Parts: sequence; C-alpha cells; structure tokens
Amino acid sequence: MENKSHLIVVDSEVLPEVIIKVLEVKKLLANKEEKSSASACKRVGVSRSAYYKYRNSVYSYEEKLMQKIITLHVLLKDEPGVLSSVLVSLHNMHANILTVNQSIPVDGVATVTISLRLNNGFDEAQAMKSIIAELKGVVEIQILSGE
Repeated sequence: MENKSHLIVVDSEVLPEVIIKVLEVKKLLANKEEKSSASACKRVGVSRSAYYKYRNSVYSYEEKLMQKIITLHVLLKDEPGVLSSVLVSLHNMHANILTVNQSIPVDGVATVTISLRLNNGFDEAQAMKSIIAELKGVVEIQILSGE
C-alpha cells in the first residue's frame, strides 16, 4: 500500500485523547486565549512534543464549514445609509458577513460584493435576496455564487 497523504473524517469519539487535546491547544492559540504553545499545552494537559508532532496534521471539521457561503452582487444608490441598511438587514437575518467590497460610485450608483455564510441553504439565500431587494436605495441584487 502506498503511503500517500490524504484527508479522512473520523468521529472524535474513536480518536486518541491526544488528538482532541491538540485541537484544543490550536483553538486556544487561534483565539488568543493563551499566549504561547507551552501555556496552552499545560492548560489542556498535553505534552508540547505531542502538540508539535500533530499540530500540522490535525484539523477540526467544524459545523461552520458545512454551512453555505454565498456571494451577493448588489447595485446601490450613492446615498448615505444605504450600504449600512443592507448590512444591518443581513445581520438581522443572522448571516455571518465574511467580506464587503465596494466600488467608487459612478453615475450615482456603486457596486458592492458581499460574501457571507448562511446557516441553511439556497432557500434562505433566495429569501434574503428578496428582503434586500426591497430596501430603500437597492437598485439590483444578484446571487453570484454559492458553495
């Protein structure tokens, strides 16, 4: 059997405890809850050698990764508060806004591209599109892509 690297999904219940602890250390460091790997390892109760052995090979398959990411293309009037109202509406619909890119307004309108994460799927995106389309100052909205 060839020894090629490949990704697999394994239930954490069957993994050795050291793997789970390495994931906890990585999370503590990523969230800046610990300043160093040594302190994070001590807090979790895993040796630094085990952490360094597995840290680049162990990743969490979080529920967030399974959620839908979409990109909206919105044409907005160049008026104060229009973009803000779109963002507030997305927030109220519990969308996790990942990126916002706005062009400089030309002829009184600006193009805005918004990438966001949804909890559900395409149906939620279509409902969101309808709500945003009704906001004052929104000229046009399209869903460009969805993963």
